[in-house]
Amino acid sequence: MLVAKRRACLFLQMLMLTCLFSSVRGEGKAYPYRWVFVWKPLSDATQVEEIREIAKTASEHGLNGMVLSTVLDRLDLESPYTFKYLKGIENICKEYGLDLIPQVMSVGYNAFMLAHDKNLAEGLPVKDALFIAGAEEAGHVPDPAASIVHGGFEKYKGDKAEGYSFPYEDQQVAFIDKEIFKEGNVSLRFENFGKQRDDGRLIQEVTLKPYRLYRISFWVKTENLDPSNPFGSGRFRVEALGDGQRRLSYFDPQVPGTSGWQKVNVGFNSKTYSRAVISLGVWGGETGRFWLDDVNIEEVGLINILRRPGTPLVVINEKSGVVYEEGRDFARVEDHVLNFMFDHEGPDIELLPGSRIKEGMRLRVSYYHGVAIYQGQTPVCMSEPAVYEIWRRQARLFNEVIDTDMYLLGTDELRTAATCEACKKRNMTAAQILGDCVTRQAAMIREVNPKSKLFIWSDMFDPHHNAGEREGNYYYLVDEDFNGAWNYIPKDIAMVCWYHGRRDKSLAHFSSQGFKTIGAAYCDSDIQIAKDWLESMKNISGASGFMYTTWLHKYDLLGKFGDLVSKATLNP
Repeated sequence: MLVAKRRACLFLQMLMLTCLFSSVRGEGKAYPYRWVFVWKPLSDATQVEEIREIAKTASEHGLNGMVLSTVLDRLDLESPYTFKYLKGIENICKEYGLDLIPQVMSVGYNAFMLAHDKNLAEGLPVKDALFIAGAEEAGHVPDPAASIVHGGFEKYKGDKAEGYSFPYEDQQVAFIDKEIFKEGNVSLRFENFGKQRDDGRLIQEVTLKPYRLYRISFWVKTENLDPSNPFGSGRFRVEALGDGQRRLSYFDPQVPGTSGWQKVNVGFNSKTYSRAVISLGVWGGETGRFWLDDVNIEEVGLINILRRPGTPLVVINEKSGVVYEEGRDFARVEDHVLNFMFDHEGPDIELLPGSRIKEGMRLRVSYYHGVAIYQGQTPVCMSEPAVYEIWRRQARLFNEVIDTDMYLLGTDELRTAATCEACKKRNMTAAQILGDCVTRQAAMIREVNPKSKLFIWSDMFDPHHNAGEREGNYYYLVDEDFNGAWNYIPKDIAMVCWYHGRRDKSLAHFSSQGFKTIGAAYCDSDIQIAKDWLESMKNISGASGFMYTTWLHKYDLLGKFGDLVSKATLNP
């Protein structure tokens, strides 16, 4: 008995010494969340096997979770194959000891939500566009007509196209080409723009009407441009700047590096502006050349019109002020294409038998339209009740399909928001609307799974990122910023921070507000980024983990990332 007591005492002493030495060396617990991000549309079974390889590598190098971004906002529209694939992914994660964290309820990027109804996109207002009634329908008429001066470049002196300016007049990059053209007798060729200041573009100021819808169109031919940067540098781009300052269009026209003549259409809402500076060409280019011809701008009507309760259509007689009724005076108005592009025409207003609208009447039409950002991003409205009805259905479904207690909310980069009537009539700021949206999302998930732990992309709640006060007090096509949004969401939602360049300020902000944080290291090409996040999170209260993040489906550095973060420990 005495020997046993001595052995027990010795064991306790050794255990205490081990803990003491571990404390002195700074050893502690491992970060609880060590994840990899995977985006797959789950269109076929091969993608499930690709996920298996990612899961195997993650597990072998100490990671313990996989964030899956896929079709979870449209599960009620999916085939049985999708459910089979999801169950297969869940089994793969269990096999390799990984938690499965679905990304759900996206707002900024939500083609899956819009699969239910594209009219649920956020809308921009058009006010008092002119339509003139004919015998059977009323058609849009520009009021006043906008125009590009010398859009065909047929007026020139030497190589100087009249009516245009260029970013650097001392840099000869634009040339009249009499051999290659699409319309008329000449085109404007751009080359040598990579040798000095890197810009090859033309500029012209145009007159607009506030709150109208416009389309810029032109023909372009390219040769050996460098389209490698997805964010615009070295790519062909179109800009409309209200009063020469605020960008009104963010659509990326996807002009190939080398192509024959192709028509490009880019639409924009003039918002409050009566003039805009139009720019076409290449910013930051280094290689190649291109030709422009037949540049045009026109006011257009009803393209991408949105039809939901929060985006009403109003048709008024210009002279009498009579408000006409849909279903009585005119047939239901819809854009049956509704692709958020401007490659098609909007519908006319079809007059019904017995309509009070008579031939020759001038109508003023107000409505809301959707737009695409960059390569097709179209955020949903955060104030339309139908959006929450769909999310509630999805919450029940993905809780039934996937065995998990953790979810990542996909509320990031809200580049259109708070502009439709559904949002405006709430008398809330954009930050408050966003906060209410996230709070309701959290409640819906916890209604079906009370144990849920929730995470969210950080940018729209970060004053050092997309929630910061901005010059001009707006964010993209939103008419205000999202400053203070972090005050309107539950504090138990952990922030997934992803702005590498501002990580120290971002982490400190969320820590001071009582949020836990996860560092989302973009490791497409450089493991040093992960090391930077590790260093920054050492002394952050609430730091909880790291995620290998890639939008390019590149997992070459996943093993090295796992080795790094699995060996890191929380401060004692």
